[in-house]
Amino acid sequence: MSSATEVFEPLRGDDPPVVAGYRLAARLGAGGMGRVYLSHTQGGRPVAIKVVRPELADDQDFRRRFRREVEAARRVRGAYTAELIDADAEGTPPWLATLYVPGPSLAQAVARGGPLPVQAVLWLMAGVAEALQAIHGAGIVHRDLKPSNVLLAADGPRVIDFGISLAADATFRTATGSAVGTPQFMAPEQAVAGDVTEATDVFALGQTAAFAALGRALYGEGPAATVLYRIVHERPDLSALPEQLRPLIARCLAADAAERATLAEVVEWCRGRLGSDADAGAGPAVWREVTGPEVSVPSPVPDLARVGPSPVPDPTRVLHPAPLVVTRPQPQPAGPIERRARRRRTALITASAVTVVALLTGLVWTLPDARDRFRDWVSGGSATPGPNGSTRSSESSEASARASDKGTDARTPKDAKPSPSPTAPASPGPIANSPLWLDAKSSLSFTKPFQRRDRKGDIRFDCKDAGCSLDSDTSVFVQIFDDTGAGVSLDECRLLLASADRHRWRLAAAANGSQICVKHSSGDIALLVLQQKSTALPDLAFLQLDMTIWRKAA
Repeated sequence: MSSATEVFEPLRGDDPPVVAGYRLAARLGAGGMGRVYLSHTQGGRPVAIKVVRPELADDQDFRRRFRREVEAARRVRGAYTAELIDADAEGTPPWLATLYVPGPSLAQAVARGGPLPVQAVLWLMAGVAEALQAIHGAGIVHRDLKPSNVLLAADGPRVIDFGISLAADATFRTATGSAVGTPQFMAPEQAVAGDVTEATDVFALGQTAAFAALGRALYGEGPAATVLYRIVHERPDLSALPEQLRPLIARCLAADAAERATLAEVVEWCRGRLGSDADAGAGPAVWREVTGPEVSVPSPVPDLARVGPSPVPDPTRVLHPAPLVVTRPQPQPAGPIERRARRRRTALITASAVTVVALLTGLVWTLPDARDRFRDWVSGGSATPGPNGSTRSSESSEASARASDKGTDARTPKDAKPSPSPTAPASPGPIANSPLWLDAKSSLSFTKPFQRRDRKGDIRFDCKDAGCSLDSDTSVFVQIFDDTGAGVSLDECRLLLASADRHRWRLAAAANGSQICVKHSSGDIALLVLQQKSTALPDLAFLQLDMTIWRKAA
């Protein structure tokens, strides 16, 4: 990695220039949890700022766990971890700052130079195992250890993202029954939403080491459902690994968590084979060849509005950077209480405006009717009552009816992938329905009418408990976590629904574009694609989504 341009990207139009007083100098990357930026403390020490995704920021359960786990992450002090120095779980959105590690990630190093030599893999495993010991010692399980979360510094590896991974995983597990993580590097118990323990990280360590030695994921590529199926049901093929590494990696990848190697055993095993290189300080020469030349970190962004000298804080003691002194007052972001009050005022103003319009036109509307008519007016359709008394756009109703009769629609997810099982039933024709609406007084049904203005359908939307969820007495749910943006096929839904047993699916991890597979007790399978999710105000929460049904497909 010889050029800074390979590491640092310029800020884009949708990137903020400042996060909680930290002026952003460059973009370092983006992932499932948020975006990462380069910044500096006021003393000039480079730091990495991770800003949480808005969908997670809207979930109060995530914020609570994030706050708790940030406090735990502050206690992590290890030679092979990137130290957490600052964070704000109440920020808009939440964020955290760690010391910046100058060096490529393992994923970048392998992409650039191919598989690592055996000695470098041993050094990697020993360092990552020591990092995990420090993380586990603070009561944290990483849950998302993977090549992109291991940085290769000149004096050894650094494990990152251990705080936010835990908070996010807790949200995903309790809210959806699934687990956050990268499919190629999950443990079997994690893939089936089982108990996650320290041994889960050991499995990920084995997969990460195998990736370093092979230059590819041990369980292969492909749709997330297919990779997870291999992890849960198949034994990995270790024949392509260097013979010296097979025994240890095999122990790390034991299907039974109780049979996996401990981190202490991993460290001892690696040190025994590194010999004198284990005490070489910066590691063997082969390690320095892997990390490559250190890049030059961009200088701090000058703040022309700051006046007077700035103190130089100790990075290990910084909790919140001193506010910037500017030449004119700057608007401050609203806190959670102010934001909730502002949203409620907006909702009341909107409802009042709709009521005034209703009175002026001589109509008497209930609030749900007004909201339906207002939504139809915004979408450009003419509001006409349906047979069950609801108001929908006439054009949308006719389009949905035509799509239901024909059994096809232009927005139907692609279904051209081969079935993973040669005995799987033939794929029936899809029945597409869109757009559909879910709120506290409506439901969806697998039979006509698919859209119901009562709670008697198969799928209901509920925000009464902590967080919002989909509920059903007749169907089970599973959400597809796929960052590629590709449509989910019937075969993928069928595969993951084979062992699904959850009749309630929490939506904290769902965002616009999320895809949820549903299986009815009759054998019908549906794919729900969220087009719009609004859950900030539970009393006014709603979902707009597309629903594609395959009859007798299970």
